[in-house]
Amino acid sequence: MARRRVFVDVTPLRESRDYRYLYFGQMVSFLGRQLTVVAVPYQVFKITGSSFDVGMVGLVSLGPLVVLSLAGGAIADSVDRRKLLIVTQVALAATSVGLALNAERDSPALWPLFVLTALAAGLSGIDLPTRTAALPNLIRREQLPAAAALGQILIQTGQVAGPAVAGLVIARLSLADAYWFDVATFGAALFALLQMRPLPPEGGGTRAGFGSVREGLRYLRGRRVLQSIFWIDVDAMVLGMPRAVFPALGTNVFHGGASAVGLLYAAPGAGALVGAVTTGWVGSVRRQGRAVIVAVVAWGIAIVAFGFTRWLPAALLFLALAGAADVVSAVFRGTILQTTVPDALRGRLSAINIAVVTGGPRLGDAEAGVVAAAAGLRFSVVSGGLGCVLGVALLSRLFPELDRHTAPVGGAPPTTTLDPSVEAEGE
Repeated sequence: MARRRVFVDVTPLRESRDYRYLYFGQMVSFLGRQLTVVAVPYQVFKITGSSFDVGMVGLVSLGPLVVLSLAGGAIADSVDRRKLLIVTQVALAATSVGLALNAERDSPALWPLFVLTALAAGLSGIDLPTRTAALPNLIRREQLPAAAALGQILIQTGQVAGPAVAGLVIARLSLADAYWFDVATFGAALFALLQMRPLPPEGGGTRAGFGSVREGLRYLRGRRVLQSIFWIDVDAMVLGMPRAVFPALGTNVFHGGASAVGLLYAAPGAGALVGAVTTGWVGSVRRQGRAVIVAVVAWGIAIVAFGFTRWLPAALLFLALAGAADVVSAVFRGTILQTTVPDALRGRLSAINIAVVTGGPRLGDAEAGVVAAAAGLRFSVVSGGLGCVLGVALLSRLFPELDRHTAPVGGAPPTTTLDPSVEAEGE
């Protein structure tokens, strides 16, 4: 029992065959995707020499991400989620093929990096909420916190190994090889999905369309705990996410070239991986909202410390501490979402969450790049971390419900039928 309180609970992987296929297929493809996550900003910086341009890559991706996330959530609540995931994997692989072909040119063009990255962001906005919506139908309800922790292990393993491998591949082989590696790993995800049973939404689903999206947004009104977990993640990622300056820091401050850039991208994932592996205790935490608050404050403080160091090992340590804090926040935010939203709306609410979780860092890229261009790299990082901490203090006052939120007794599931008040809410 003592071991269970420390190390992550792997019961969902033991009990559910389909969950195992979904999990390990995504793990391989996510690892490959991280090579592209590093290769694109590095290539933009090599072409332009500008952190501002690196930040703009994230900003132009925001629109497609948000729009297709909302649409994707509605689609995920209306069709077989397994089939939808197969389509998105094929389309995402095609974007990486385009990036690889561009990188193989004698003089790679800049515009494909913006266009194909934006397209991939939009496709991810469909893919990710679909996976999230399918999860509670693959495992027992009381295993959702454990699955959230396992999901973070998957993500952080990719975010550690992927950037580190990307730095080596780019430095020793080429940018094109990094993109081709990403293409190859989508094959594992497709194979895994083809082994799974169909995943239709409960009750036959709803009709996708603007009205379906609007219904999901209406459900969010008045549910202040859900609103608060979205806003607190926006605060952390927009103000406290310094990754747009990693190419400049790795190249010009730490003087390590592509390898140092890869290590900077990998460090938060390394800390988060350690944090995720040791999340066996999360199921016993009742004050889940307070845990989110504390974790985001710790993230901001670690980013401030990172901004003041000029020694690469110390910088990596502070980024790892930030990553460990972030994974704790992510586990509890994901658990709150999964345990308070009914299946009929889970795709749409998951889509809003994905838009926040993946859109926030892109806004953060733009913020960090603009501030770095105007006031310098150190000011960009330190001011962002301080702003994150102050933002948590403000949000705690605006949303006191978050601090008071506790886990449902016995892991009781939300109702699986739509509340008739959803349509009337906020009128």
